[in-house]
Amino acid sequence: MRSDTLRVPGASIHYEVRGNGPLLLLIPGGGGDAAVVDPIADRLAEHFTVACLDPRGYSHSTIDPGEPLDQRVEVQSDDAYRLITHLTDEPAYLFGGSSGAIVGMDLLARHPDRVHRLVAHEPPCFAILPDADAQRAFIDEVYTLFRTEGMAAAGARFLQGIGGTMKPFPTLTDLPPRTLAMMARLQANAPIMMEHELRRFTSHIPDTAALTQVADRLVLAAGRETGTHLPARPAAVLATRLGIEVTQFPGGHSGFTDEPEPLATLLLETLLTPAPTP
Repeated sequence: MRSDTLRVPGASIHYEVRGNGPLLLLIPGGGGDAAVVDPIADRLAEHFTVACLDPRGYSHSTIDPGEPLDQRVEVQSDDAYRLITHLTDEPAYLFGGSSGAIVGMDLLARHPDRVHRLVAHEPPCFAILPDADAQRAFIDEVYTLFRTEGMAAAGARFLQGIGGTMKPFPTLTDLPPRTLAMMARLQANAPIMMEHELRRFTSHIPDTAALTQVADRLVLAAGRETGTHLPARPAAVLATRLGIEVTQFPGGHSGFTDEPEPLATLLLETLLTPAPTP
């Protein structure tokens, strides 16, 4: 594995690359970084050149002012697009988890010529749900708890509100040094995500008109253990609007850490299967 930095407008993006073959860009969820995909990356690297980035403002990726700024879907999408064009001249494969799935869908809508296939796993675009007002109130409640009682209270309310569909990491004594270092970074990223990303990304409405034109390149995914809980509902709504099916993946919202081996196997099958004729 090698790591490097890419200059983009207003930021420096840290990324990691391993493997050989067509480019597969893995886009982490809110507050995540390149190391969160470690449980599946080596398996995927048997077939792909696997790249993952720290989104701007998180972990090793910096924003030019030096202070956190409000995150925008279209800006993170442009960062990912610039990384793809930096690494390959060919269309790339994409996998995005949680808010990374929102970023991936925006990239597909804006730059369909640079995306071969996208697997979007449980995008939390709650604004498209029939009960969007209730979900906005829920996110506002989480944010208010963050500002008044701190990250622990806000995180607990958020996990309860999404149905407990994320499993905890193993105890710290069981983790290798690289994972321990990542956990420290994620802990530092969490309040930045809560302040500058959560409300904006969950309010994002994907461009369904543009996505309809490339629906054959989009795989909407949801964890089997998520069931009908909140994180899986936007994928179901989007699938209905786009006329496609939702693919069930192992685990819950954090599937690639819940069940990395079966998820990587299904992800490879999904990516390597030729797209249906539109």
